[in-house]
Amino acid sequence: MQKLILYIGLTFLVVGCKGEQRVAFEASNVFSSKGVEIPVYDFENFEHLLTINDGKTRVINFWATWCKPCVAELPYFELINSRYPDKEVEVILVSLDLPNQVETKLIPFVKKQHIQSKIVLLDDPDANTWIPKVNENWSGSIPATIIYKGNTSNFYERSFTYDELERELKKML
Repeated sequence: MQKLILYIGLTFLVVGCKGEQRVAFEASNVFSSKGVEIPVYDFENFEHLLTINDGKTRVINFWATWCKPCVAELPYFELINSRYPDKEVEVILVSLDLPNQVETKLIPFVKKQHIQSKIVLLDDPDANTWIPKVNENWSGSIPATIIYKGNTSNFYERSFTYDELERELKKML
């Protein structure tokens, strides 16, 4: 319960960006089960996460439990998450699983795989509108990853090995 209260409180934090202030994105729902909490966002509330300019490098991976190449590369994102805690790197795993399968598939998967990276569920059925807002060249296939810091961003519509992922991350550090 304390985690949920803390999370809700964090959702209302104000993010400073070049003198501007914006309210952090707000989840439409939070699934919580077996010690795992997964906030749910539509694209409008998720989008600001793609442009935060706070000096932190973000690795944002779009994936789903039903995507075999996505699942195969998740351990590499977890390694990045654990190996770069002091370098201001944030790994965010954006699940595209169906909301009605969060409790039956996504949460058990997260628990079984011991995933420690931040996980959010993007629930916005109008993919034809939001996919080009993520990247104009994205066909919509997953896995897809964005690595960005400030105004510098690289988009990858492919899976990674650990060495490839780390090499791309180091370009941003």
